[in-house]
Amino acid sequence: MALSANQLRPGMVILHDKDLFSVFSITHRTPGNLRAFVQAKLRNLRTGAMIEHRFRSEDRVDRAVLDETEMEYLYSDGSDYHFMNTETFEQIHLSADTLGDAVQYLLSNLRIKVEFYEGNPVSIELPATVDLEVVETEPGLKGATVSNVTKPATLETGLVVQVPSFIDIGEKIRVDTAEGNYLERVK
Repeated sequence: MALSANQLRPGMVILHDKDLFSVFSITHRTPGNLRAFVQAKLRNLRTGAMIEHRFRSEDRVDRAVLDETEMEYLYSDGSDYHFMNTETFEQIHLSADTLGDAVQYLLSNLRIKVEFYEGNPVSIELPATVDLEVVETEPGLKGATVSNVTKPATLETGLVVQVPSFIDIGEKIRVDTAEGNYLERVK
């Protein structure tokens, strides 16, 4: 299945240079008057080697045909992340190296799709957004409303995102898993 480079997400598995690669991280860039591009960090699933590749935003990328199974994230024991099949209750684990930046969006009981290639788990597909609690940030400004002033906030998974100045510790926010950006406060 072909998709545009702008649709790449961390955790996706693509066919690139006749090999399977897992998308580790992506950054969309639009430099000045130049055309936009997507800078992707990819992990070769056969060798484990990391490469960086720049895709033009209009480039077509072939997504690998994988078997998907809905699973629930259970817990991490350091370097391994454990998932349970929601139908058979069978458990598998994936390493932090395999998951890449996706680990910053994993919360217990989060339902995700685990992708299998030739019977082996190779990646996960995150939901478009996740709701995470702010555990550390500067105090919020009283009376601050929507503005372009932001501050860094550390979330419960360790992810750091820029949030508006009115966000406080203990609040839940919605984060875009593709870009790692703050979207909105969750009530």
